[in-house]
Amino acid sequence: MGILNVTPDSFFDRGRYQSIAAALRQVEQMIAAGASIIDIGGESTRPGAVPVPLQEELHRVMPILEAIVARFDVWVSVDTYKPEVMLAAAAAGANLINDIMALRYPGALTAAAATGLPVCLMHRLGESVPMQKPHYQRLLPEIIDFFHERLACCEAGGIPRARLLLDPGFGFDKALQHNYQLLGQLATLKILACPLLIGLSHKLMIRQVVQGLPDPGPSGSVAAAVIAVMQGAQIVRVHDVRETVEALRVASAVLEAQSSIALDSLQEVNHA
Repeated sequence: MGILNVTPDSFFDRGRYQSIAAALRQVEQMIAAGASIIDIGGESTRPGAVPVPLQEELHRVMPILEAIVARFDVWVSVDTYKPEVMLAAAAAGANLINDIMALRYPGALTAAAATGLPVCLMHRLGESVPMQKPHYQRLLPEIIDFFHERLACCEAGGIPRARLLLDPGFGFDKALQHNYQLLGQLATLKILACPLLIGLSHKLMIRQVVQGLPDPGPSGSVAAAVIAVMQGAQIVRVHDVRETVEALRVASAVLEAQSSIALDSLQEVNHA
């Protein structure tokens, strides 16, 4: 999943893709590099970002979304928690809703159900919690409990589990140790039986570890993406598409080899 921020205050691209022409050039490059999903965001979620009014978010997102759908054969995801944006994006041809509020915003669950689209639910404690200073008794069990509750609400609201993806929310309401504990134990979330969508690219948790190095590049984010996939993630949301795709092809070859070895061993046991 290639990230396309169409905001003036993105922490990474600093508003480079707000025009339709610039956005289309970036989408073309990401597809050529191997992206199969483009995630459009019209409101920055970085710490301290100013909330964007509904009409402004629609103004930022919709023309670019419509242009992408008209020009490219690629899945388009819309990063929003607002029900009106969900409905407008679905009507314009979006394929996925990516919601950092896990459909807890008023009206979002009803709107998402009405679109019939797959939805990614992200874990976070809530807007009242300082993003980098949360408290957990038991991190993984609490995240799993959160998802059990949200999955039940979605199913009761008309969204079947088969249409739901989960994002554990790296960097959202999690301190540095929480983020790396979560990454190291990501496979635990397989118990929820939903595809995992992971966003780690150039987040503070990466920058904190590689700080002090001269001109740190994408390597830290790529390494985190590989670890996530090796732990069972199905989708990784990234800025550096080409570098991540190359690394994930190597990781996929390892996973396929492991599966082949396991199958061969099972067949040997059956023949014994």
